[in-house]
Amino acid sequence: MANVNIRRDVSDPFYRYKMERLQSKIEGKGNGIKTVIVNLSNVAHQLAREPNYLIKYFGFELGAQTNTDPKDDRWIINGAHEASKLQDYLDGFINKFVLCKSCKNPETVVNVVDGDIILDCKACGKQSHADIRHKLGSFILKQAPKKGKKDKSTKKADRKARREAEKNGTAGDSDEANGNGHPSPGDSGSDQADENGDVGNEAGSDDELTRKINAGAKDLNEPETKEKEVEWSVDMSEEAIKARAMALPDDLKATLVIEGNEDGENGGSSSYDELGKWLEEKVKDEGGVTKVSDVDIYLKAKELGIESKHRTTTVLAQCIFDDKIVSQKQVDARASMLKKMTSGGEKHEKAFLGGIERFVGMDKPELIPSVSGILLQIYQNDIVTEETLKAWGSKASKKYVDIATSRKVRKSAEKFLTWLEEAESDDDEDDDEE
Repeated sequence: MANVNIRRDVSDPFYRYKMERLQSKIEGKGNGIKTVIVNLSNVAHQLAREPNYLIKYFGFELGAQTNTDPKDDRWIINGAHEASKLQDYLDGFINKFVLCKSCKNPETVVNVVDGDIILDCKACGKQSHADIRHKLGSFILKQAPKKGKKDKSTKKADRKARREAEKNGTAGDSDEANGNGHPSPGDSGSDQADENGDVGNEAGSDDELTRKINAGAKDLNEPETKEKEVEWSVDMSEEAIKARAMALPDDLKATLVIEGNEDGENGGSSSYDELGKWLEEKVKDEGGVTKVSDVDIYLKAKELGIESKHRTTTVLAQCIFDDKIVSQKQVDARASMLKKMTSGGEKHEKAFLGGIERFVGMDKPELIPSVSGILLQIYQNDIVTEETLKAWGSKASKKYVDIATSRKVRKSAEKFLTWLEEAESDDDEDDDEE
């Protein structure tokens, strides 16, 4: 089963925090249709959270009822829900109830203290607060064991730890005994007794037993200390990531951006941020967006190593047009460069449309009525294919803007989408007549 980074916004292939990708199975039909999350318990274990937390979170976010059967490992949500959609909601759960608010590591433990949910980070030591206003926050507070009592899982873990300690203690005793089961003469006294010339304690005395217990406890504690020191020790600094990437084989190295911080994962500005800032400054220097040449834009993207990345088209859609995009036919003027930048396929085309959605929906909301005119320029210049445009217009999405804005943009695009359907119908009729 494929593993993904717990923080999916981190693309470093050596990121140590991994989890299984959610697997779902749709069962039933009609009003009885339901979605079974096949590996929810495994994912919950990898996040160090109760499976009940995850299934309840999905139910709250989707507005659907949930059913659980932990004995048979059945975790059910009413309705049909794709695994990819659930994976997106899981990102929200991780951000709110797993990641440390300080260092963004998922190495946290949930503690309920005085009606508050504390995320105790074992990586940086900080304690942050989860959002108790969320419905899942209320659920966690209700499920917390009462003061002075331990839940079943805690009791089970304690019993297992005691059994392991007893087993290791017995093994330690056997190491100190000779073949007939009695301590060897050399072990009967302490080092201090030998140095002072005192006679050692008898093998069966309380002092001898105490030494054995302390020695066994020391042996048990030392490996745990070493494991804790090593367990979370991967260097996640930018220099370390670059060094590991440079050590890869050439064929894999070519797929990674190692010259710059493309996504800004380590707290700095990403290459896309740099491109956006450069475009804003260039527009000011040149006196308008239309004065910035396509050649300069492409060379800057190439300098940053993102000229072939799909997210670059999103940045361009937001930065190389202004409120006269329709009247001055600004898409037509930049058609050659945009065709080159979106030539990577459907992923690049969708990212470009997402950038247009942000441009008109967030930056220039007064242009929302002109969406059909903008899409017509995009279509006529073959920047985005007809299939991608139809798929984009068929369903609102909150990937680039909020869902309400996305619906407004698509509502304004209905005129163009209707024209597109009618044009295709006319072409089919002409083909039939011939």
